[in-house]
Amino acid sequence: MCQLNVVMEREGKQETLMEAITGLEVTEQGVVLRTYFEEPMTIDNASIKSIDFIGGSVVLASNPSDKSSGKI
Repeated sequence: MCQLNVVMEREGKQETLMEAITGLEVTEQGVVLRTYFEEPMTIDNASIKSIDFIGGSVVLASNPSDKSSGKI
């Protein structure tokens, strides 16, 4: 089974958002992350920058339209 860790890249720094995700969905609002035992997390105004299947990580980037809506 393949489980990935998701990090957000902002200003050259990476912050871990969620570990061992089991699902990822790109929506109009952003990216929805799912795991087995936690509630889904929606990352507003984000896009996928890269996926490393061997290293088990997804890097997200904030879209320029991100206006600090109070959510991640």
